[in-house]
Amino acid sequence: MGFNDSQSYQIALLKYQGGGDWYANPTSLPNLISFCNKNLGTKINAEPATVEVGSPDIFNYPFLHMTGHGNVVFNQHDAENLRTYLLSGGFLHIDDNYGMDPFVRPELKKVFPELDLIELPFSHPIYHQTYSFSKGLPKVHEHDKLAPKGLGLIFEGRLLVFYTYECDLGDGWEDPEVHKDSEEVRKKALQMGANMISYVFTLQGDESISN
Repeated sequence: MGFNDSQSYQIALLKYQGGGDWYANPTSLPNLISFCNKNLGTKINAEPATVEVGSPDIFNYPFLHMTGHGNVVFNQHDAENLRTYLLSGGFLHIDDNYGMDPFVRPELKKVFPELDLIELPFSHPIYHQTYSFSKGLPKVHEHDKLAPKGLGLIFEGRLLVFYTYECDLGDGWEDPEVHKDSEEVRKKALQMGANMISYVFTLQGDESISN
């Protein structure tokens, strides 16, 4: 799927069980979509969908975004559904909004027990789309003052899951008054988000989602 296709498409926020705030950062995806449509020429529906991880509806969305601060639980059906979606050409971006990390890692093991999260090299194409990030992810919020990490689950050479950790990328997409981040920080966050969209819809565009 290329950017110049006449077909409009929609991306979705992933709703999960466990009590974690999957609904955090409500302005982030709309702002990212607006940025991409303006600067990349994408034709993404201005309103993101919300979809439950165990629903067959996830197959309608080529890009899923998942965030939160706390607990995440995938039951067996959720894990199987998400695995099928990802192996069928789907893509999941997980953004740790601080506090999600110890919960999401074991749940990803339910989805792909045979895969380990690996840190992507700074040379990875996801960092070098329309915008170049030669040192990897931008740092949006400090929290534990650790360097941000871009982690991935890779299956047969394809990046299925991109996990942004110690970064707070989604916070940087929010309306400026929410976190009062500088314009430069927000710009870098939106550019990195745009790179993810570009990566999914161009480099991975030939691997269409099939039920």
